[in-house]
Amino acid sequence: MTKYLAGILFFLISSSISAQRLTGSVNEQVAITKALKPITGANVYWSGTTHATSTDTSGKFTIPRITQTSLLIISFVGFRNDTIKIGSESDLQIVLRNDQTLNEVVVRGNSTSIDRLSPHQTEIITTRALAKAACCNLSESFETNASVSVSYSDAVTGAKQIQMLGLSGTYIQTNIENIPGLRGLASTFGLNFIPGTWIQSIDVGKGAGSVVNGYESMTGQINIELQKPDSREKLYLNTYVNSFGRAEANLNLAHQLNEKWSTALLTHGSTLQNRMDKNKDGFLDLPLYTQFNGINRWKYQSEKMMAQFGVKALYEDRLGGQNDFRREMKGTTQAYGFGSKVNRYEFFSKIARLFPDKPYKGLGFIVNAALHDSKSYFGLNNYNGKQETVYGNLIYQSIIGSTNHSYKTGISYLFDNYNEKYRDITMLRKESVPGAFFEYTYNNLDKFVLVAGGRVDFHNLYGTQWTPRLHLKYSLTSNTTLRASAGKGFRVANPLAEYYGNLVSVRTVVFLEKIRPEASWNYGASLTQEYKLGNMNGNLIIDYYRTNFQNQLVADLENPRYIRFYNLNGKAFANSFQAEVNLTPVKRFELKLAYRLFDVKQTVYGVNDESVLIPRMMVSRDRVLFNAGYALPYDKWKFDFTLQWNGKRRLPYMGMTSEDMGHEMAMPSGMSPSFYNLNAQITRTFPKWDIYLGGENLNNFRQRNPIMNADNAFEKGFDAGMAWGPVSGRMIYAGMRYKIVR
Repeated sequence: MTKYLAGILFFLISSSISAQRLTGSVNEQVAITKALKPITGANVYWSGTTHATSTDTSGKFTIPRITQTSLLIISFVGFRNDTIKIGSESDLQIVLRNDQTLNEVVVRGNSTSIDRLSPHQTEIITTRALAKAACCNLSESFETNASVSVSYSDAVTGAKQIQMLGLSGTYIQTNIENIPGLRGLASTFGLNFIPGTWIQSIDVGKGAGSVVNGYESMTGQINIELQKPDSREKLYLNTYVNSFGRAEANLNLAHQLNEKWSTALLTHGSTLQNRMDKNKDGFLDLPLYTQFNGINRWKYQSEKMMAQFGVKALYEDRLGGQNDFRREMKGTTQAYGFGSKVNRYEFFSKIARLFPDKPYKGLGFIVNAALHDSKSYFGLNNYNGKQETVYGNLIYQSIIGSTNHSYKTGISYLFDNYNEKYRDITMLRKESVPGAFFEYTYNNLDKFVLVAGGRVDFHNLYGTQWTPRLHLKYSLTSNTTLRASAGKGFRVANPLAEYYGNLVSVRTVVFLEKIRPEASWNYGASLTQEYKLGNMNGNLIIDYYRTNFQNQLVADLENPRYIRFYNLNGKAFANSFQAEVNLTPVKRFELKLAYRLFDVKQTVYGVNDESVLIPRMMVSRDRVLFNAGYALPYDKWKFDFTLQWNGKRRLPYMGMTSEDMGHEMAMPSGMSPSFYNLNAQITRTFPKWDIYLGGENLNNFRQRNPIMNADNAFEKGFDAGMAWGPVSGRMIYAGMRYKIVR
């Protein structure tokens, strides 16, 4: 009897202990055979705590249950983290997916989200967010983004520019699948060269980026992931038309050839041939244009190797200026005309050597070659530019002892050959820049992450450049994350391409000295707080960044007769503060409210060439964004609404300031008025079809007289580069999407 009672007691104690512990196994799926393979050394821990363990040689683990949280996180270098909500389960079988950090990251989920694991403050814009607006190209992909704002650079060419942290997009390193893309001469119209239907996701990172991708990231880094050959959608067709007369069609095709090979063809064609002058100033509100654009890409995937390669080709023809201007009037004073023709060709290749037995280890090689040829004219002045670029990056990643300590190292090479000619100014430049980098990462169960890196680049024209960067992430709780970063960046400016819109004027271009590379330090911190109030989920994001320039290209437009380019002689800085709240009050209903404050100043030459620190021109001090999106079950109907309020910005000058007045303006004065825009869209979805109808600038706000002295386009005072708001007014659009999935 005693033995029987002892047996029962032993059973009860054993059961109690077992109920307080959780067991499981962590595996990976082999790509070819689909068999499961155990992962040794994977981290297993309860979210927001120090309770952790790791898997043994059989991929198995045991961890005590706790009462503080039910979220179990499994992580391993080279794989995507997995977070599981634990209930009454006692034994788990977990399969981690390859991260392929040398390749790409596919993000699914809400419209936008903050990358919780990255030490870099990164917002992920998904295809769901892109569908909230027409999103015909990259420049129209930030309609609902609070960090990036987009505006026209002038009132004639149709060129668009972005701003982040109070500075123009030239200070953001914009990559296409981790390949530097929108730089150099492509900075003029490059935002229009990436159709929205090609985009899979956009990562928007604030502050200096990773040294792995180069030295040109000064205020941020944007990486655009395009649709892949093994995409779920084997056919995607999008058509679009708007009330201005713009029409476009996009066709994406993807085909799985066999188990290892797949290919894709992404195509785009668009045109606007309607002459429109709503403000009756005698100039077209938007240029006429035609664009053809395409990519053919291939992908090879095996257990030990991944390769992607392809070619891109683009042709665009623009025509603008006065209403009655025709091509045959080019070079005459019959009417003021603008024209631009761009031909661009690219080849890209990305190869990764994978190590199935050591998924934390990898070797990647990226190669890109591009030719950009543009020919433009502004009235009687011609501007022709050609850029030849070759880029290569060899990346090796592994660990030091354990997966808590990892690193990336490698070598890179960048070659640029520029040939620009404007009037009697010829600018020839060949840059050859070999470089090397090392980046170390310390990861303590994703609670604390440190990334410290540096790169050295040997510039043939400007000597050796050292670029250090540091990123930190600390999870105060499971819902509160603090990030901080600091880093240096430098770049060689392309004045004519970057201030292309200001060439639509009678200003004389003057280079006061030889332009040196721009260099700056960026510091910043952010706090992300996720919360749940009843059934309402949301987050609060607060960040502050400061950019200090050691040297900056000054484009001085304070005198209406000149564009003067010179190096910074004094201080230049940009302070940026942003607070953003994202809410999901009920299921399928998303709200975003954000406020942004800029304090941006630059030293310019005053009346007697003394240095004066003044607010940078064309930068709104304040901006407010509100976005609301609601979807019925199964996304049958989707409704999106966006309100943007843009505060005042300083203008270089207001009204005419000419010799007729007998003196020059002492210093610029005048501010543009604040204004707001309303955008909305309704989408009806079917199993294979989407039909959408929307409008932009529904309040029909237009800048009055965006072109100064428009009646005398060849006389002093003519300037189309002072556009600070919408020129064309209200626009209504409609479109259709058709998909066939695998």
